Amino acid sequence: MMKREIIGVDLGGTNMRAGLVADGNLKEVASTGVPKTDDWQEVMAELLETIGKVWNSSIEGIGIGVPGLVDAYDGVVYNVQNIPSWKAVQIRKIVSEEFGVPVYVNNDANCFALGERFFGAGQAYEDFVGLITGTGLGAGIIKWGHLLQDQNCGSGEFGMLPYLDGIYEDYCSGQFFIKHSSFDGKTVADLAAKGDKDALAAFKIYGQHLANVIKVVLFTIDPKAIIIGGSVALSFPYYEEAMRAELSSFPYPKVIERLQIFPSSMPEIAILGAAALVLDKL
Repeated sequence: MMKREIIGVDLGGTNMRAGLVADGNLKEVASTGVPKTDDWQEVMAELLETIGKVWNSSIEGIGIGVPGLVDAYDGVVYNVQNIPSWKAVQIRKIVSEEFGVPVYVNNDANCFALGERFFGAGQAYEDFVGLITGTGLGAGIIKWGHLLQDQNCGSGEFGMLPYLDGIYEDYCSGQFFIKHSSFDGKTVADLAAKGDKDALAAFKIYGQHLANVIKVVLFTIDPKAIIIGGSVALSFPYYEEAMRAELSSFPYPKVIERLQIFPSSMPEIAILGAAALVLDKL
């Protein structure tokens, strides 16, 4: 299975990147900025050109990850974050007609989980949740070895659930540090690395909040493992102790005893995760 040649595309709000994945490894990457335009076709033309830079006739399929609402069945993306012109774009149809291979589209959180399943630590688990803690909070759900199928790629949007005076995303993503510490997450992490007491205290509180959303994951999905990705995952050592301490209050101790929680160590997971959309189907 890993001998296939496929392309993974990470379509972000600022940059778009296409990577050639062969023999289970990322061989080549093409990257360009997302055009600032009100014309969705200009963005699409740039995307096709970027994919074309890593294309060859041996490619069996293309996977595309986007930060937005996706109809995975019809391959339509809606209201892509930071690309205002993409209100409803039939991305699968357009890309498939251009390159003549199957194309699969999903949101970036689901791609993260699939990337871990096929290329990372998730290979050891048939049942886990990939929890992204970055600019926002989202998750991809792997059940019986495959991505959980749903209608709008909305499964795992735990960050949108009500929590305290807002939603979980306010407290369990990088937004927490901006709203409650007056610094972005990277700045707080840099200060924590220097032993700054206020920064370390902020991560302690963050860990407690993250534990609470993990409790929601346990009550609703009950996975064997949770793999944490995103920019805040890089600071896992600063909030792990507080997170686990808060999880000790979960009413079913055996669940916590058996649960595996750890940060992702996968480089280029966005591209590999998009490529994994193809493997999951093939």
